[in-house]
Amino acid sequence: MKKLLYINLFMLLAASGFCQIPNAGFETWTSMGTYENPTSWGTMNNTTTLASVYTAEKATPGSPGTYFMKLTSKTAGPVVVNGVAVSGRLDSTTYQPKSGFPFILRPQSFTGKWQYMGSNLGSLSAYLTKWNTGLSKRDTVAKVIHNLSGMVMSWATFTLNFTYLTGDYPDTCVIVLKSSGSAPVANDYLWVDNLAFAGSVAGIHENQSEKATINAFPNPANNEIEFSSPKTFTIGDKLIISDILGNVIVEKILTENIFKINTTQFANCTYVYKLLNSFHVQYATGKFTVQH
Repeated sequence: MKKLLYINLFMLLAASGFCQIPNAGFETWTSMGTYENPTSWGTMNNTTTLASVYTAEKATPGSPGTYFMKLTSKTAGPVVVNGVAVSGRLDSTTYQPKSGFPFILRPQSFTGKWQYMGSNLGSLSAYLTKWNTGLSKRDTVAKVIHNLSGMVMSWATFTLNFTYLTGDYPDTCVIVLKSSGSAPVANDYLWVDNLAFAGSVAGIHENQSEKATINAFPNPANNEIEFSSPKTFTIGDKLIISDILGNVIVEKILTENIFKINTTQFANCTYVYKLLNSFHVQYATGKFTVQH
């Protein structure tokens, strides 16, 4: 029983780690020697440091907190470099994200605080994606792309709604912040703080739960039972097998549509199995009997 409690606690902590924007308030900065970078974010600073120019800077006071991130397009040699920040790793040549952070929810909106002004204003974008194992590529689950307009000269709250393209749950999120558009102008700026996600949008588990099935064979089972399901499992999906008194016998995180459970140590009786998603929502159930 203690082992199961530890497993459940681990799953809860792991799920919470998959639901946060890293360093969302920009309170933590990493020293790179001659400059600082916001921890867990990629910027152009590692390239522009050759010209002693930094387009992503720590500024104070935050809203709330001590610090916020100030993105400014600046002249570095013969060009104006866009102030870009990516939640993860940034390709400083293409200005495109190389990676994001683990994320498994379906939020309704992307929120935060901002100030901005400039001649060629930038944008805020967030992408929720999922790895497609069959096609070996990333599918976009949802996205929000907002081009800045006008000017905001004091801290204001923004709320940008996602557009969902599939009913899947994502496994990764990428946030891209830019102080300028495609033709950067020196001194265009975007200040950001207190980033977060809000609300939730129903996914395939909630909308199509009645279509999810899982079969157990043979039934009755002797030393082994095979489970199979037509659905594609997502992060956090699990199978729980209990006896008729509700005692949990097996708890298995699912990654494959067909898998086997050894039943040699099971007593001769009837067992209940059920499928749960990462939010503990049950979407399939059944029974099988063990007879040695």
